[in-house]
Amino acid sequence: MLNEKQKELVKATVPVLKENGEALTDYFYKRMLKNNPHLKETFNMGHQRSGAQAKALAGAVLAYAENIDDPSVLMPVVELICHKHVSLNIQSPDYNIVGENLLHSISEVLSIPMDDELITAWGVAYQQLADIFIATENALYEERRNSTGSWTGWRNFVVDKKVKESEEITSFYLVPQDGGALPAYQPGQYITLRVEVPALGIKQPRQYSLSSSPADPYLRISVKREDARTEGQDPGYVSSTLHNLVDEGGVVELSAPAGNFYLLNPDATNVLISAGVGLTPMISMVNHLLAEHADPNFSPTLREENHPQGTVNPALKKDIYFIHAARSSEVHALRKELENLASQNHNLHLFIAYENVHENEVEGKDYHLKGRLDLNALPAGYLPKEADYYLCGPIPFMQEQYRALTALGIPAEKIYSEAFGTGGLHL
Repeated sequence: MLNEKQKELVKATVPVLKENGEALTDYFYKRMLKNNPHLKETFNMGHQRSGAQAKALAGAVLAYAENIDDPSVLMPVVELICHKHVSLNIQSPDYNIVGENLLHSISEVLSIPMDDELITAWGVAYQQLADIFIATENALYEERRNSTGSWTGWRNFVVDKKVKESEEITSFYLVPQDGGALPAYQPGQYITLRVEVPALGIKQPRQYSLSSSPADPYLRISVKREDARTEGQDPGYVSSTLHNLVDEGGVVELSAPAGNFYLLNPDATNVLISAGVGLTPMISMVNHLLAEHADPNFSPTLREENHPQGTVNPALKKDIYFIHAARSSEVHALRKELENLASQNHNLHLFIAYENVHENEVEGKDYHLKGRLDLNALPAGYLPKEADYYLCGPIPFMQEQYRALTALGIPAEKIYSEAFGTGGLHL
């Protein structure tokens, strides 16, 4: 345990971390991956390329230093990170590698001898945090070992079906190569997929929210193809591999579903607000809610022609509001699936905002709002105060909607979020 002097030493590094944190963590990653190249198949090399990983770690190290007197306030973030670590099959010996390289990086970047009391203090602080992570992750691994259909590590899945959902998003229907059972999971959770990336010559993992329902006989992910945003930049390593090189019958590796963003109360009124590919966990939630409330003779997965317009699910008592923003109809994935479900369930309400619309698209039919999503433009009743709210999309979008909801009187404790990429929703 840290003594009081060591705590003061750690806290004294806060100004240095604010000024040099990203340089320190960037150096740390380069040092660790050079000395331990096998970890390149664990870490997101796309985030290494962009610097996002270093920025996220710098923020985490700073937060830990600032809260060294009471690290328990960081437990919500620790839990989120532990789910991701378990999805990547990170084990306790990996913490020794990280710790060694972190301490040497602090020493080398800040020109502090390894035997300095500051390095010793950070060593104790790091081990204290590592012990919390290891204990939390061991409990998650044990849960997987004791759950029917679940697994630890990596399991081969076959691409049973590949469906283009929009100009950017394709769905992959995945079934176990071993023919075994699928695990139970919470709607909203994600899997980690690992695939060989020819451009790198190594395997790379990525997290993708499940867009299937836990009741489905497959795991479905709906993946946005990440194109190069600027000239000379490479496209997304894994998304381009999946879209261009992995066909039906191809094999990928998956870890079991993970994540602490999921539907909490199926019996509540639920409002789902998403942007872009952020609709994927929301689709899972909708399908689960409809399956949970369906009567024995009703199946929301049947095709529209088997359920004429106006057919409703009488067992669905609570309303579901699905509010989605997209750049245009071309990139709006899974719309037909949602419209079919809405036509079968009078309690499912859709609201679509497109930044760009075509001349032949009709407001009220093809979309409901032109421009960026503005929650103040929603019909009356779409934002009930007693509902649970879920946000998923790029961080700026999430921040904007969070502020709008709280300004409209929605309690902050009723708003749950899942942010893309590294980091989280900082408001």
